[in-house]
Amino acid sequence: MLRTIDLRGRALTSAELLATVPRATAAREEALTTAAAIVHDVSEQGEAALRAQAARFDGVEGHDIRVPAAHLDEALQTLDPAVRTALEHAIERVRTASAAQIPAPSVTELAPGARVVQRWQPVRRVGVYVPGGKAVYPSSVVMNVVPAQVAGVTEVALASPPQRENGGRVHPVILAAAKLLGVEEVYAMGGAGAIGAFAHGVASLGLEPVDVVTGPGNNFVAAAKRAVAGLVGTDAEAGATEILIVADDTADPGLVAADLISQAEHDEQAAAVLVTDSAALAYAVAAQTAGRAARTLHAERVAAALRGPQSAIVLVDDLAVATAFSNAYAPEHLELHLADPKADEFVHAGAVFVGADSPVSLGDYLAGSNHVLPTGGQARYSAGLSAATFLRPQQLIEYDRAALEAVRDDIVALANAEHLPAHGEAVEARFEPSDEHSGRAGD
Repeated sequence: MLRTIDLRGRALTSAELLATVPRATAAREEALTTAAAIVHDVSEQGEAALRAQAARFDGVEGHDIRVPAAHLDEALQTLDPAVRTALEHAIERVRTASAAQIPAPSVTELAPGARVVQRWQPVRRVGVYVPGGKAVYPSSVVMNVVPAQVAGVTEVALASPPQRENGGRVHPVILAAAKLLGVEEVYAMGGAGAIGAFAHGVASLGLEPVDVVTGPGNNFVAAAKRAVAGLVGTDAEAGATEILIVADDTADPGLVAADLISQAEHDEQAAAVLVTDSAALAYAVAAQTAGRAARTLHAERVAAALRGPQSAIVLVDDLAVATAFSNAYAPEHLELHLADPKADEFVHAGAVFVGADSPVSLGDYLAGSNHVLPTGGQARYSAGLSAATFLRPQQLIEYDRAALEAVRDDIVALANAEHLPAHGEAVEARFEPSDEHSGRAGD
């Protein structure tokens, strides 16, 4: 079911390692073209485009796109108590971890009377996307909304696809999670269209444009974020999920197989990759994966993901090459099943799960960490969702007259060197006799 990529006996450069990384590139390229067209339609046609997309992709017509308050109240009232308790525990843990992500303001005294203040300002309005296609993700409500609230965002709007099975409503468990967090502005709209609606606004729905769009989704959602980047801020492109497991001969093949399958059940485009220097482990994991995959609820979906070009077992000579491969791949989720993990050497990953008792499933729900993470290799330069996603660093510059005079000559010299003499003149004006610049307009 899982193909094998054998890199043993080969000395590969970083570029060559990157070329061996299993990716479903064709699917991503198709998603970019399609998502851009969908976003454009929403920007031009607004609600009409959203309704056409709901009919086409979700099989839903005539539904309430803006969710009535009564639907939210009803969903919370009928929520399974066990699920409510689990959500409350997740909220508490994510809130605690998110609070630790708020940078403290700082003041730098460069000289007497010369201060630069670094402060962090929250964005005003955020649109969060919660997937709702092949599975239901109340946990993503928590992962998106809680960090925004902790950061100080005052307006949070939420979107999730309308469900044909629920009469065109957003899934009730998602609505209940939103209500539990005090989110009242909820929209039944999905995929790339929802991202476009957040970015451009939809006047007929009372949907104002947001400042930042966040949330996981399929490749079309990730591509839509790229289409609206620059118009609004976005988090990393959290597309089809990925798990990469680095394991040695001490790993339990049953646990490795179970964790690969746990992510493969998300979507046919999900990536499940094992990297190991143990041929015996590779063989055992392949066998265990085939057996477990056949018995799981979403066996067909899992099989498609495991057979896809994005999934593989990679055999390497040693753990040094395994580490290099992992850093080239830059996975969304990285699990280390190693006798000596050396986690500090794995520098490119959305989140790192160390040891057999720290599976990705823990991070998906109750670890306190955030499960909205960069995919497609973006972990080389992007971070997972956090309170910092919703904060902007802002500098305040405060110089008194003496402090400005101390750097006056340097400013003039640099301004003249750049052929921008008025920059220097603006400083010099502050030291001219007061009668030279104190006249009133019209004198």
